Amino acid sequence: MNIIPGITILLLFQLFGEAMVIVFQLPVPGPVLGMLALLTTLVIRKGWQGSLEPVSQVILRHFSLLFVPAGIGVILHFQRFENEWFAIGTALFISTVIALSATALLMELVVRSRHSTRGQSTDDA
Repeated sequence: MNIIPGITILLLFQLFGEAMVIVFQLPVPGPVLGMLALLTTLVIRKGWQGSLEPVSQVILRHFSLLFVPAGIGVILHFQRFENEWFAIGTALFISTVIALSATALLMELVVRSRHSTRGQSTDDA
């Protein structure tokens, strides 16, 4: 299993995203722009999925390791969490409610869309 081509592609897209953020002074993290560029490329060029599969399998297999830096950050800034617990808790609660609501609304739209599409296809027959 050769992951070098896949990791190279991922890092190049991350570099592209970082460059776009620096050049255009965007308030978005570079890896996010790189990920969007990668998604666009994968949608347009269908043959790239095979080269990314080995590296994505390795990353997914060790996904839990990516949470270690976040845990260390929480430990290092525990005093800040202690001082600002109400604001952090409120922000987490509100963002969770918004994310769940948006997901539920989107799912409802998808279900209605699929249901109406199926209804039209049986009516036409």
